[in-house]
Amino acid sequence: MIDVLVVDDDFMVARIHRGFVERIDGFRVVGTASTGEEAIAAVNEFRPDLVLLDLYLPDMFGLDVVTRLRAARHDCDVLVISAAREAEAVRRSVRYGAVNYLLKPFGFDELRSRLEQYAARRNSPRVTVVTDQADVDRVLSRSGAHTATSALPRGLSAETAELVERALREHSGTLSAAECANAVGISRVSARRYLEHFTDTGRAEVGLRYGSAGRPERRYSWVS
Repeated sequence: MIDVLVVDDDFMVARIHRGFVERIDGFRVVGTASTGEEAIAAVNEFRPDLVLLDLYLPDMFGLDVVTRLRAARHDCDVLVISAAREAEAVRRSVRYGAVNYLLKPFGFDELRSRLEQYAARRNSPRVTVVTDQADVDRVLSRSGAHTATSALPRGLSAETAELVERALREHSGTLSAAECANAVGISRVSARRYLEHFTDTGRAEVGLRYGSAGRPERRYSWVS
């Protein structure tokens, strides 16, 4: 089980978020907090794996909580949940090591998607020594650093990458580049570039489907 601490200054919002988390297999809420100081004390007490952290707390800014936790050598992960829409808030959260950033208000499916992504990265096989760039990319993607656009090759956008990822995740079987292109609304060539990028970084797998004639078709699936 992945233990979660919910931090929000609005007790009704915290209650809703707690309910969301408890509906997702593999996660359980070990506590809630409404201030920065309460959050730090709760981490000391419950040792959660993941903190759902609001940025606007009554006694301190949410990222200051992260600074205090790191100074105390807590290695829990942080998923920011906030109404802050400034790009700088997102960039700062990434620099502070947030595994994701979810804008309020959000629904259950949006949170579930982020938590399932987090669980997949957390439970995937660990790379202990990097031997090439592909290993580096896998380490970055599993640590949450894939949220930074710099992790994408030149010419690929984070927004389209997220759409392609969602198409792969939500499809029960495998997808070809043409099928992915139709689902996302981009060209087949573009879809192929994103799919190959996910394959190269270990987040997708590719297999070949042989027909009666012609080249085998490359088909992709998300690694979960």
